[in-house]
Amino acid sequence: MQANMILAIDQGTTSTRAIAFEVSSSGSFSAVAVSQIELAQHFPQSGWVEHDAAEIWRATLQTCREVVRKAGGVGRFAAVGITNQRETSVIWDATTGEPLHRAIVWQDRRTADLTTRLASEGNEAAVQASTGLILDPYFSASKYAWLLDAVPGARERAARGEVRLGTIDAWLIWKLTGGASHVTDATNASRTSLMDLKTLQWRADLCDLFNVPVQALPEIRGCADHLGDCDASLFGRALPIHGSAGDQQAALVGHGALQAGDAKITYGTGAFLVANVGEAPVASTSRLLGTLGYAVGQKRNDHVAYALEGSIFSAGSAIQWLRDGLKVISDSRQSEAMAQTLKDNGGVYLVPGFTGLGAPWWRPEARGTVIGLTRDSGPAHFVRAALESLAYQTRDLLDALNTDGAPALTRLKVDGGVTANAFAMQFVADICEVEVERPAFQEMTAMGAARLAAFGVGLTPELWTAPAEAPAVWRPHMGEAERARLLKGWRGAVKAAIIAAE
Repeated sequence: MQANMILAIDQGTTSTRAIAFEVSSSGSFSAVAVSQIELAQHFPQSGWVEHDAAEIWRATLQTCREVVRKAGGVGRFAAVGITNQRETSVIWDATTGEPLHRAIVWQDRRTADLTTRLASEGNEAAVQASTGLILDPYFSASKYAWLLDAVPGARERAARGEVRLGTIDAWLIWKLTGGASHVTDATNASRTSLMDLKTLQWRADLCDLFNVPVQALPEIRGCADHLGDCDASLFGRALPIHGSAGDQQAALVGHGALQAGDAKITYGTGAFLVANVGEAPVASTSRLLGTLGYAVGQKRNDHVAYALEGSIFSAGSAIQWLRDGLKVISDSRQSEAMAQTLKDNGGVYLVPGFTGLGAPWWRPEARGTVIGLTRDSGPAHFVRAALESLAYQTRDLLDALNTDGAPALTRLKVDGGVTANAFAMQFVADICEVEVERPAFQEMTAMGAARLAAFGVGLTPELWTAPAEAPAVWRPHMGEAERARLLKGWRGAVKAAIIAAE
């Protein structure tokens, strides 16, 4: 039996999935089995978001076992690839492997006071120069510090090597290998505020700044390196783990955006624009994030691509709010038809700052704001305003990229659940003045993890080959005057949201 499959683990903000990809002799990938389990969200205080790391592990094991069974058994698999929600931070016992606190999710804002203080003390320029990142609660370092302070005795135990810290990839690799591997890949490490972007190593001065002991952190490795072997008792054979990348970087690889000037945006719970800038990091003047696109090769830095990234904190979560909070829709798929019942937005704008505003604003204190309501406004206006906000926020990111000197985009590669909404994608094309391209196969994060693992284990000679299926494409049709009018209204809404938070 030929071992020509990759077991891809896609651990996201709202669910945990496993997908089996079969790799053909020509290098094409096809999904042959999938299993998915929804992940519970915990909101203990305003602005706080937590996950149960033990629940994530159980769901990972269950979905992987189900996919291995569906795909014909562990003998069909050559390797495991992992992609994960980034920045979400876990603390666990080095001996028992049990989490010591709920994981702090990337959306969480509880450490805003710490990052604000560090910025006010003049540290942001040095942090950004080393890591590409600004000082914000979004990133893992301040979350690690909070966990170490919140768990009784954790700091003392960490100094003795009894506590481990890591993002979700490190947590899953630890559990999959039975504690044999405490490693992370360089893309996830680049999201902590603790890794030097040029050397791809932890910086002692940054660990000191955030008061995070380096001995508790995982070893940094490349995205296609051998990261460890799964405990044989889990699946019946010790499958090698040979690919790992944070979800947005994995999607970059999945799309094949591997050349400078390529860009993709993933519309999930949040939305994340990642633009490949080539072999050297670019310092943003527009408060975009410098980050690692991927690092693969025999040595960690043989093939390194850097990127600029803009993060929108609330994208699909705004649609979820319409469903679960306002209850104006019972299913997310209703949003497209409901928005199209209106001839325009009626002057209503929604700024979805439910957990603050991301790039290029970076206002963690901001909250969701609706402006332009009249007696004629109804549920459909809220739905349309939420969908339109995706395009306005995307335009803000593209404008920031242009300010930073990135090549102007003529095509934007998109993926994520919201891209099934044709109204929203056409509005993105119209407001952003770019062609929007959605691949036929939508699971780009899992695909990227699978491609990295297949390349790492030698199943494919190239990191990416073009898929056979034609993409869906939306082209801009909106007139310039209408676009300018709508953007003026959006910018006024953002200004109102920021003023209201001051």
